[in-house]
Amino acid sequence: MRKTQLQRYAKLLAKTGLNVKKGQTVFVAAGLDQPEFVAMVVEECYKAGASEVYVEWSYQPVEKISSQYRSLESLSELKPWARAKWEFKAKNYSCRLYIESDDPDGMKGVDQKKMSQARRALFPEIKPFRQAMENRHQWCIAAVPGKAWAKKVFPDLSEKKAMEEMWKVILRTSRADGRNPIQTWKAHNADLDARCEYLNGLGLQYLEYKSGNGTDLKVELNPDGRFCGGKEKTLQGRIFNPNIPTEEVFTSPKAGSAEGIVYSTKPLSYMGELIENFSLRFENGKVVEVKAEKGEELLKEMVSMDDGAGKLGECALIPYESPINQSGVLFYNTLFDENASCHFALGHGFNECLKGFEKYTDEECKAHGINDSMIHVDFMIGARDTDIVGITADGKRVQIFKNGTWAF
Repeated sequence: MRKTQLQRYAKLLAKTGLNVKKGQTVFVAAGLDQPEFVAMVVEECYKAGASEVYVEWSYQPVEKISSQYRSLESLSELKPWARAKWEFKAKNYSCRLYIESDDPDGMKGVDQKKMSQARRALFPEIKPFRQAMENRHQWCIAAVPGKAWAKKVFPDLSEKKAMEEMWKVILRTSRADGRNPIQTWKAHNADLDARCEYLNGLGLQYLEYKSGNGTDLKVELNPDGRFCGGKEKTLQGRIFNPNIPTEEVFTSPKAGSAEGIVYSTKPLSYMGELIENFSLRFENGKVVEVKAEKGEELLKEMVSMDDGAGKLGECALIPYESPINQSGVLFYNTLFDENASCHFALGHGFNECLKGFEKYTDEECKAHGINDSMIHVDFMIGARDTDIVGITADGKRVQIFKNGTWAF
């Protein structure tokens, strides 16, 4: 991959993803797969005005070893140095960039019950810091190729060729393969803004989903909810793009109000393992039955993480002909696969999906219907024949999706 194109991608992440402002602190979380690219990102953050940039390196094989040998008590403890780091990030509203490259199967074989118990124990310790930062700092998730990930996606190619193809498809689907990715993203954000404006003007109360694979689900929306998409804005007015790529227009539905069944259309990578060909049945807004050809026990563990884990936190609308779907590539990575077609998320909802959310406390947002959970896990449900109808408060039916794509 040409260095000039990678530099454009690095600039896109710093200027459009994070939109770093003068004097801000930036934390970059990355694996050891692409250190040269991470160095480019760090330099672009400094050029954008960052006062300091810290890289938090990780290595998945070491994480797997640690999860096997550390005790549950050790994994469940928020160490003083880790607490101090969270406190610093929350106090300074530091920018955070996550660069993904992990092997989708990299944590296969670990004790998932032990890991889930540790996450449950840590969540109350970390939650106050996350709440303090919510809607107050810029963050972005993007990706670079990792060798194991590239071979998973392109198993028939040599390692070198797989890495080359992985770079190409990441840049293409991230709209970062042209001469001016920043300008391309301005146009993309404008399109998503227009779709949100249309949907927010309909006054929808329900969304009905149907697909030929058996999906038949009715989801209630929050009466004062709204659709969002593309760029976001902090309470201080700083615009950023939390996901690169993104194709979605989304909202957080009314917690505890969904009826029916939904079938997955792509594998779900969760906790370093894959869950495949699964379905979820909802009654009174909560998952009451799960089935999966692969990873069923892990799926059951996921939906029982806490009281909100089995409820919907997000409904995302993405046309079936999205760049990611058109690529024909199955990424085995939620950042990309969730943007291939429509998806739901189990768990935590988004406060910003409420009109006037800035006036509410976190607890008040929950009282207005935003789901609360320690997890937020996206899973793909969009198919070529997915049909979505919106129903207004006065019973009017509005076609939102027809044959897997926008009806407007």
